[in-house]
Amino acid sequence: WRTKAALDGVGLEAPMHRSRQATRDDLGHAALVIALAPEHVHWVRRTHAEVADRTATLRRLARDLPADQAPLAERIERLHLAQVAIEDWEEVVDPGGGDAEEFATCAREVVDLVAALAPRLEGR
Repeated sequence: WRTKAALDGVGLEAPMHRSRQATRDDLGHAALVIALAPEHVHWVRRTHAEVADRTATLRRLARDLPADQAPLAERIERLHLAQVAIEDWEEVVDPGGGDAEEFATCAREVVDLVAALAPRLEGR
């Protein structure tokens, strides 16, 4: 109920959302794999090394993805993501086990970060 309330609070609905671990098929087709926490990036690097070069945290991408007119794949390649040291500042804190306000804070943070990343994805 806390997740649903947090999503409702930012104007989003996810009635069919169910958390699950990403698979090779999920990741193999992705142009970009976006994680919310450093441990997610480390997991991808360990278990799906073939996509490590296009996996990063939402915070890092919102800050570092070049916004020029080059194709997205080229801009991602310039970041050398498989070699980047993942830092503590990159984490979006998981509200699991927290109260409703912690879930709402997390939802607002993710919405703000996605809003910052979206123009960069488009190359503006």
